[in-house]
Amino acid sequence: MEKDYGKSLMEKANQATKHAHAPYSKFHVGAALLTEKGNIFTGCNVENASYGLTMCAERNAIFAAVNTEGPDMKIRSIAVAIGNNLPGSPCGACRQVISEFSTRQGAKTEVIYPTRDGIVSKTIDELLPGAFAF
Repeated sequence: MEKDYGKSLMEKANQATKHAHAPYSKFHVGAALLTEKGNIFTGCNVENASYGLTMCAERNAIFAAVNTEGPDMKIRSIAVAIGNNLPGSPCGACRQVISEFSTRQGAKTEVIYPTRDGIVSKTIDELLPGAFAF
C-alpha cells in the first residue's frame, strides 16, 4: 500500500477518536479502513456500563463496511489510533474479525497502529498467525 493511503487512514482514525464513547476507560479509539473497492469507512469504540456490550472501533468500521459493500467486502488496509497519541494495537477479537475480511486470506491486509516507537505497519498474518478458520 502506498504511504499516502496509510497517512490518510491514520488521519481519519485520529478524527474518529473524537467520536468515541468511552466514559469508563477514557480510552478513545478510532479506526479507518480502506476496502478493496477503494471505499473508506471509519469507526470508534462505544463503551457500555456492562463491559461485555462494548464494541471496538475496528469492528465498528468493519461492520459499517460490510453494511455498505456486503458480505464479500475485503479490507485492503486498516489504521487504528488511540486518543492522546497513546500506543495500542488491535485486540485479539478485532484481529480475528480483520482476518475474516482480509484480502487473499490475510496475505496482504495491512494493519497500521501506533507503538511507543512510532507508527508501524504489519500484515494481519503477522499479528494473528494461525487465525481461526472453518
